[in-house]
Amino acid sequence: MTERLYYTDPTLLEFDAQIVDFQPDGNRVRMVLDRSAFYPTSGGQLHDTGWLGSATDEVRLQIVEVAEADDGTVLHLIDPAGMQVGIAKNSLLHFVVDRDRRRDHMQQHTGQHLLSAVFLSLFGAPTVSFHMGDETCTIDLDTKGLSDQQVRTAEARANEVVVEDVSVEIRFATPDEARALGVRKIPGHVEDKLRLIEIKGHDLNACGGTHVSRTGEIGAILLRKIEKVKQGMRVEFVCGRRAVATARQDFDTLTSAAALFSSHLHDVPVQIRKTIDDAKSAGKREFKLQEELAEFVALQVLSEAPQRGGVRVVRKRFDDRDLNYVKLLAQRIARRPNAVALLACNQPQPSLVFAQSAGGPCDMGAWMKEAMASLGGRGGGARDMAQGGAPAGADLGAALDAALARIPA
Repeated sequence: MTERLYYTDPTLLEFDAQIVDFQPDGNRVRMVLDRSAFYPTSGGQLHDTGWLGSATDEVRLQIVEVAEADDGTVLHLIDPAGMQVGIAKNSLLHFVVDRDRRRDHMQQHTGQHLLSAVFLSLFGAPTVSFHMGDETCTIDLDTKGLSDQQVRTAEARANEVVVEDVSVEIRFATPDEARALGVRKIPGHVEDKLRLIEIKGHDLNACGGTHVSRTGEIGAILLRKIEKVKQGMRVEFVCGRRAVATARQDFDTLTSAAALFSSHLHDVPVQIRKTIDDAKSAGKREFKLQEELAEFVALQVLSEAPQRGGVRVVRKRFDDRDLNYVKLLAQRIARRPNAVALLACNQPQPSLVFAQSAGGPCDMGAWMKEAMASLGGRGGGARDMAQGGAPAGADLGAALDAALARIPA
C-alpha cells in the first residue's frame, strides 16, 4: 500500500519516492511508488496531475492521471515515453504535484464541507453525495425542496465563515472517538483510525481529501443553480478562482447581451422578456396569416382539382413551403365535402401529408405507412389525416403518384 503524504500535509507538492512497479497499462504507463503526495480520484474529488522530475531536469514526464487500486495502492499513469528514458524499478526519483490544480481542488473540497455544514445547520438538509467536475461542483442534499431565499442565505453564511478565516485542521480518531466528537458522517467498515477534517467551530467530518488550512483560502463561494434530483435537491457551486472566473464569464455574457439590446446589463432580463413576448405575438400573427393563405389556396386548388372516384383530388408538391403550412392547407381542403389532399414539401425535411373529408372512402393512415415504408421514412396517422417524414433525396413525387393511383379514375 502506498504511503499517502497528503494525509498529513496537503501543502507538500514536491517529494522523492522509490518506484515499486513500472509497466505498460494500455496506451500509457502505470507507475507505483512507495510514497506519494498525488491524490487519486476518490470521494468525489478529482485526481492530481504533475510531473516526474523537477522543472530543471532534462527529461520531465507528465503524470496525467492518478487512480486507486482495490488494495489501496496509488497508481500513477504517465506518457509511454517513460519506458524509453531508462526508468527502472527501485529507482529513487523526484516528483512534483501541479500546484494550481491542487489548490483549485482544495478550494472546491473545503468549500463543499463548509456548504454541507451550513445547509445542515440552517435547514436540516444533510449532504448525500458530492461531485467535483472540471468546471463546477455539486452536492446532493436530502431535502424535498430549497427556495431561492434559502440558497442565498446559505451562500451568505458560508462566505461569512470564509471571511472569518477560521482554521481547518486534520485529526485522526477511531470510529468510537469520532462518534463521541460528533462527526457529521462516519463511513462504515472502518478498522483503522479515521482521518477527520475540522473547520473550527463549524464542521467535523471524516474525509481523505485535500483541504486548505484556513477558510480564507477557499475564496469566494458562489452557488450557481439548484435542481430536483432523485435523492433530493442538487446544488451547483464554485469556489475560489473558479468563482472569480465564472463571475467574470457571466458578466461578460451579460455585457454582450446588454450591448445587443442597447440597454444596461441589469435590464437584460426585461429586454429578453419583451423580445419573447414580441416573438410570441409575431408568431400568432404569422399563424393567422398562414391560416388565411391556406384557406384562399384551398379554394383555388379545389376549383382546379380533377375528380376521381367521386372526390376532388389535390395532388401538389411545395418546394417553398414548410410542413406547418402544408398541414394547414390539407386541413382546409379536407373541410370541404368529397375532397382528398395528397401534399408534399421539403422543409424542414421531405414530408408527406394525406387528408380527406370526414368519413371519406380512403384510409390515409394506412396509405401513409405504406408510403413511408417505400421511402425509408416514418409516419402514420388516422383514417382521415396522416403525415410522415422521409430521408433527404426521397422521391416524394413517386409517393404522391402511388397514392393517387389508389383512387379510382
